[in-house]
Amino acid sequence: MKQTFEKNVLRFLLIFGLIACINITRKPPAKDWVIVFLFKGFLASILDKVIVRGGYIKYPVKLAKCCDISFVFDYLIYPIICVYYNQVTKTSNYLGILIKTLCFSIPMGIIEHFLEKRTSLISFHKGWNSFISFFTMSNNISNFSYVHSNNQKSS
Repeated sequence: MKQTFEKNVLRFLLIFGLIACINITRKPPAKDWVIVFLFKGFLASILDKVIVRGGYIKYPVKLAKCCDISFVFDYLIYPIICVYYNQVTKTSNYLGILIKTLCFSIPMGIIEHFLEKRTSLISFHKGWNSFISFFTMSNNISNFSYVHSNNQKSS
């Protein structure tokens, strides 16, 4: 019965992500947001694959058994969050980018901590913990924003 809850959470995130995909391209310049979405999905899947193969993180419950990474998070939820982040930091200065990075990554870290402690969706091993995940997500979110904002200023 417990796996039913986890599968329902993943189904909800999948449906939410698909609906959010439609919304992210409505704000111009749409091609930039699609590039951010694809790049972040690609980068997240590579990093997740390395971390999973290293045995630091496991995803015991998945919608599809075809891969050992979190498909819904890596290819849908995380890239969408990064697009929204890039949209709100498009004209921000460095302090604004730092504050907005924390505003996006702290809730993600709290949710991931809750999911790791209370569900079977994710489990940490070999010293990996919520703080390391938080730091990794914060660093990954803000890196591309820095490149994107500098590119916009030079144009």
